Amino acid sequence: MRRRSTRLVSPPVEALRQIEAWPAEHAAAGVATADAVIAHHGAADYRLGWGSVTKLLVAYAALIAAEEGVLDLDEPAGPDGSTVRHLLAHASGLSWDGPKPLARPGERRIYSNTGYLALAEHLERRAEMPFSGYLHAAVLEPLGLDATLDGDAAGGIVGNLGDLLAFGREALAPTLIAPETLVEATTVQFPGLDGVLPGFGRQTPNDWGLGFELRNGKSPHWSGSRNSARTYGHFGSKPGTATFLWVDPERRLVAAAVADSSFGEWAAAAWPVLSDALLEELEQ
Repeated sequence: MRRRSTRLVSPPVEALRQIEAWPAEHAAAGVATADAVIAHHGAADYRLGWGSVTKLLVAYAALIAAEEGVLDLDEPAGPDGSTVRHLLAHASGLSWDGPKPLARPGERRIYSNTGYLALAEHLERRAEMPFSGYLHAAVLEPLGLDATLDGDAAGGIVGNLGDLLAFGREALAPTLIAPETLVEATTVQFPGLDGVLPGFGRQTPNDWGLGFELRNGKSPHWSGSRNSARTYGHFGSKPGTATFLWVDPERRLVAAAVADSSFGEWAAAAWPVLSDALLEELEQ
């Protein structure tokens, strides 16, 4: 097993300079292949909360647990009729931030922080150890990340751009899970479910994998128009934080950005422009 280096190099990729216009005191962005970071720009060592990008690492821990036999993706978890798979794919019916289900499992795609709290609690019981300890041992430490879980499983990871890119490289060419597990995690779970992609409105359908949000035909979307339909990842928003991570398996590229500015219209507009500029420049 190889550790994902978080050391960053910085050859010029002009598109990354776009972050200088973002409304943030500290911002950083970078692009990588499975083997190395191609380039980065900005405050690459600055640590800040990742918001809901946290969910990708929580999901990865659950996938590792499934491979280890700690849990089964189709065992009951969450509200009645729900499974680990439902929780991972935002299909349990649980609401955004409350314990009361709004729908039956598998009926609607309801983005749910509560679902990820339930997932972490379930994994904690099955592993018979604190969830933060399992996440560290299964994901953070093997990848050599300095990121830490300083809050809950829905949005509590704090780390820097190097950590984010290192995890993205893992999600492009996995070393901690089997390739076929990654394929399953990035394939639509419970196809055909409609729902709201936070910040970007109702999507029909609102496709999701096991933790990974899937671009497919979504419009509008936070990745670029030049990204392939197979692009997967997540973005995060919390007060004072806006982050994204996408993995495009057709382009064999990973891109990430962090900023200490609350997500809003600026990010919804700037992120796709940055992504398109990166892809255009790197395809030349």
